[in-house]
Amino acid sequence: MKNFMLIFRSGSDAMKMSPEESQQNMQKWFSWIGELQSKGIYTAGEALLPTGKTVKKGNLVTDGPYAESKEMVGGFFIVKAASIEEAAEIAKSCPDLPQGGTVEVRDVAVFDNM
Repeated sequence: MKNFMLIFRSGSDAMKMSPEESQQNMQKWFSWIGELQSKGIYTAGEALLPTGKTVKKGNLVTDGPYAESKEMVGGFFIVKAASIEEAAEIAKSCPDLPQGGTVEVRDVAVFDNM
């Protein structure tokens, strides 16, 4: 099994949810995490706050990312899977997909010298 990162980007519909709908969606996330943990494939994950800084060439630091961004990264998971195709199948059950969210699936590089 290898590690894969699932990078979650919220959809525009997520910003339109009522507080009750947001709470229901959060419960779906907790259930999904519990399901992945019970299968032994959830390694780590965190939600990200909408505030931050961007550092660019020349050490230029600006505010951002911005909450009004259409596809702001909202969090990530590290999951174990046999292949990137299997990791993509895991991502298909992300609770934010029905609200227009997306999941980027990436191989986690392993370096022998570290």
